[in-house]
Amino acid sequence: MAGQTLDPESAVPLYQQLADLLRADIESGRIQPDRPLPSELTLQQEHGVSRVTVRHSFQLLREAGLVVTVRGKGTYVATR
Repeated sequence: MAGQTLDPESAVPLYQQLADLLRADIESGRIQPDRPLPSELTLQQEHGVSRVTVRHSFQLLREAGLVVTVRGKGTYVATR
């Protein structure tokens, strides 16, 4: 995800842009199954977004079946 930026001027909401970046990393294999996504704090700092934005992005990915969240452990790429 290094070098990828979100566009606050876009008509696409920031949470959707972030979810799309993460989805691209998952689908391309940059983040392998059973591996953790970057933490909420890391994503907040890298992209200058709120915790709510990151959580909404994770929710979209969970609904798509791409990730699973383990309470107290983090969010991981789902095994396909």
